[in-house]
Amino acid sequence: MLLFLLTSLAPLAVLLGLSVTDYELGAIDTKGVGMANFAKAFTDPVFRRSLGNTLLYVLIVVPGAVGLGLLIAVLVHGRRRSRGFYEVIYFLPVTSTLIAMATVWQFLLHPRLGPVNAFLRSLGLGEVAFLSEPAHALPTLAVIGIWQLLGFNMVLFLAGLSAIPKDLYEAAEVDGCTSAVDRFLTITWPLLTPTTMFVLVTTSITAFKIFDTVAVMTRGGPMGSSEVLLYNVYLEGFQYFHMGYAAALTVVFLAFILVFSAVQSLVLERRTHY
Repeated sequence: MLLFLLTSLAPLAVLLGLSVTDYELGAIDTKGVGMANFAKAFTDPVFRRSLGNTLLYVLIVVPGAVGLGLLIAVLVHGRRRSRGFYEVIYFLPVTSTLIAMATVWQFLLHPRLGPVNAFLRSLGLGEVAFLSEPAHALPTLAVIGIWQLLGFNMVLFLAGLSAIPKDLYEAAEVDGCTSAVDRFLTITWPLLTPTTMFVLVTTSITAFKIFDTVAVMTRGGPMGSSEVLLYNVYLEGFQYFHMGYAAALTVVFLAFILVFSAVQSLVLERRTHY
């Protein structure tokens, strides 16, 4: 409880206190402004744009990371000799430092030097400015986010698949359920709903917290097309030194994640089979 107080509750209390002040980093004097910072946030076009970018990122990453993670887990689970190899390969991005990997991705996607565009040119296609074109920047970051989350979700789904009794499949086959698709829809998918709920919630929270790849690869550009909530908080607090306003944005961000996760859990809980 003491550790929880020092590492979580105390910083949260400080955050709430700063959010109702006009404190700037390095300032000696500060004063309370009430709810002015929160009122400013909801009328700030930059905040609204970063919120929209974050929601778009989440809408791309969550279905991709969860769906592909489940698909790969089902395919890997059925293998015997090579299962360990595939588990290691897909889990490697989870263990790597995302900032270092972002630098590698930056090289891979370089319009002139990167092998991705070199491959596109070999196919007779034109170069694609993945990180410098407003229409491509955020979807490109979302693909990298899916790549980074895929292995972790695969391991969770593999654990869920291993917990399903094999005799259920044998009984289903005796009853005439011989198709792999039918077995998946009638046995695997219903019994995986607790795992799926957990994966959906954790993936959503991780997707909302996107910051590293934006800070390294695009810095919110081009033209603010990839500026997300946490990067906006970083700019306000550590670039413009508006710590009070940045704290208010963080409170809004935490409240948004809390409500989103709670609604998501309540909706999924009704469809979960334990």
